[in-house]
Amino acid sequence: MSFSFKRIRRNIKHKTMAGMALILSVAILSGCGKGSFQFPKVVDGGAVGEEIMHVSTIFAMDTVMDIQVYGGEEAEGLLADADNQIRTLEKELSVTDENSEIAGLNAAGSAELSKEPAQIMKEALMYCDSTDGALDITIYPVLRAWGFTTGEYQVPGDEEIAGLLENVDYRSVKLEEADADGSDDQAAALCTIPEGMQVDLGSVTKGYTSRKLAQYFRDNGVTSALINLGGNVECVGNKPNGSKWNVAVKSPFKDSDSGILGVIQASDEAIITSGGYERYFEENGETYWHIIDPSTGKPARNGLISVTIIGKDGLMCDALSTALFVKGRDGAIDYYRKYSAASTDSSSVANDKTANAADAAKQESSFDMILVTTEGDVYITPGASERFSLSSEYHDLSLHVLD
Repeated sequence: MSFSFKRIRRNIKHKTMAGMALILSVAILSGCGKGSFQFPKVVDGGAVGEEIMHVSTIFAMDTVMDIQVYGGEEAEGLLADADNQIRTLEKELSVTDENSEIAGLNAAGSAELSKEPAQIMKEALMYCDSTDGALDITIYPVLRAWGFTTGEYQVPGDEEIAGLLENVDYRSVKLEEADADGSDDQAAALCTIPEGMQVDLGSVTKGYTSRKLAQYFRDNGVTSALINLGGNVECVGNKPNGSKWNVAVKSPFKDSDSGILGVIQASDEAIITSGGYERYFEENGETYWHIIDPSTGKPARNGLISVTIIGKDGLMCDALSTALFVKGRDGAIDYYRKYSAASTDSSSVANDKTANAADAAKQESSFDMILVTTEGDVYITPGASERFSLSSEYHDLSLHVLD
C-alpha cells in the first residue's frame, strides 16, 4: 500500500421540486483488488427537498476513493477531515512505506503500535482465527513472490512457495496491549513477529477506513452519505429522498455486456466484494488471481469467482469477503451458519427499540452474503435475497436462497 494522495472537491446543488430528476448514486462494486473500479453511476429518482451533495475524490491506498456527503456547507469541513483521516491511516499502515508502523514491525520484528493500528491488528487476527486461517495477515511475502504487490507477475516454483509458507502463520503474531484498562486513549501495544515473517493489513484496511468514516459522519450529524473506497462501499443512512441506496454488484464474468451482476438495496451498512476477476494474470493458458489460499500459497480455487459480504461492520465485510472466497461455497455457507445472526432476521433487532445490548452486538456481527460459483450459480442468504435482484443480463442464472 504505497502512499499517494490527490483530491478533487466539488459541490452539486439539487433543486428538488416534485417531479424533477435527482442525482442518486448506484455504487459499482468492483472487487477488493487494487486494480479497476467504477464510480457511482447517475440515475433518475424522486425528489423531496433541497440538498447539496458535497463530493471528494482522492487517490489513496493505491485506489481512487469517492465520498459523497449530503448536507449544508459544514459538510466541506467534514470531507476535509475525512481526507486527513485516510492519509493518516495510510501512513500508519502502509506495508511499503518504510516510515509506517507496519513496515517498521516487518523490518525489526517488533514494534510499538499506536492505538488505532493495534486495534486493527487485533480485529484482523480475530478473523484470521475465526476463519481457521483462510484469512492470514502474514501472507504478504507469498503475494510478493507472485508479483501481485508490484505488478511484475510470475509463477513461483513449488519449492519457493514452500519456503515462504514456513513463515506464514497468523498465530505467531503476538500482540500485547499496553493499556489493558482502556484508561489511556493514546496507549500503544507491543507487537512481535518471528524472523522472516511479514505482516500486511491490506485485507482489512479499507473496510476499517469506511467504518471509521461512516461513524465520523454520523457523529457529526450526517444522515446521508456514500463512501466508495475503490469498490468497498459503505452507506450512511438512506438517499436524500428517503429511499435506500442501490448498490450494484459487478459481474465476475469476463463476457459481461452490462458489467453488473445485480443490484442490492442498502442502508447504513457496508457492501464489499472480492473476486478473482479484478487482479490476475495469465501464463501458458492458465489464469492466476491475487486471492491466495494461505494453506497452499497459490490462488484460491475452491469453486467461487465472487463473494459479496453485506453487514454493519466494514472491517468484518472486508475480512470475510476474502476469507470466504478462500473457503469456497461449502466452507462459506458453514461459516455463515455458525457465526452470523442474520439468519435469525437481524432486521427485527434493528427495529425493536427494546432490544438489549446483547442483541445490538449480535446485529453488528451479523452479515449477509452473495456467492457466485464457477458454474454460474448464485447462492444468497435470506436477508440479502429480499433486497437483491439480478440484472436483466443474468435473469436466467440459478439463484439459490440458503435456508
